[in-house]
Amino acid sequence: MASCGIDKSRLEAFSDGVLAVVITLLVLDLHVDPTAPETLGAQVAHEWPSFAAYAVSFFVVGVIWVNHHALFALVSGADRSMLFVNLLLLMFVTAIPFTTASLSGFLTRADGSATTAVLLYGAAMEGMALSFTLLLARMARSGLTVRPVGREEARRAVRRFGFGALIYPVVTAIGLLSPVAMLVLYALLTGYYVREQTPILGAAETHATQSEVAHTEAAHTEAAHTDSPPGVST
Repeated sequence: MASCGIDKSRLEAFSDGVLAVVITLLVLDLHVDPTAPETLGAQVAHEWPSFAAYAVSFFVVGVIWVNHHALFALVSGADRSMLFVNLLLLMFVTAIPFTTASLSGFLTRADGSATTAVLLYGAAMEGMALSFTLLLARMARSGLTVRPVGREEARRAVRRFGFGALIYPVVTAIGLLSPVAMLVLYALLTGYYVREQTPILGAAETHATQSEVAHTEAAHTEAAHTDSPPGVST
C-alpha cells in the first residue's frame, strides 16, 4: 500500500507536541498554599494522592512517548489508516491529565466518587493500550515496514505488545476495591514497560543474521591463524 503523502516525521512531530503538552498538564494538579498555617511538609503529606497519581501518570506518558518512537522506527512512512489510529491513541492520552486529577481528587472519598474516578482512569488506560496495539497491527499489515513482515511474525508481536490491554481491566477491577492498590499496580505495570522493549518486527531474523556474521568472522579469524607461518602472529 502506498503512503498517503504525509511523511511519518510530520506525524511524529505532531504526536510529540501533544505528548509534551499532556505531560506538562499533569503537574498543574499539584498545589500547596504558602499562606496556609500548615507546614509545607504537612501539606505535601495531606495531598499525597495528587503526588502519587502524578508520578504514576508521568511515567505512563513517558513510556507512551518512548514506545511511540520505537514503533515508528519500524516503518518508512504512514498511510491514512495509521494516521487515524494514531489520532485515536492521542485522544485517550490527552484524557490522562483529567482522569489523573479526578483520581487524585476523589481517591479518599467514600461516597462512590472514588469508584467513578477509578473507572475513568481505567478507561483511559485501556483505550490507550488498545489503540497502541491497533497501531502496531496496522503497521505490520501496511506494507510500509522497513522490511516485509510475515503474518505469524506480526501476530506474535501484536500479542506480546497487547499484554497491557488484557491486564489493565483487571487492575481497574482491583481499583474498585482499593484505588490505592490500583495505583501501585499501574506503577508496577509501567515499570514492566520501562524494562520491556517494544517488540521489534524482525528481531528474530536480525538476531539470526548477527549470529551468522559473528560465526563467519570467527571462521575467518581461525583460518587466518591456521594459515600463518610458525612464529608469526596475526
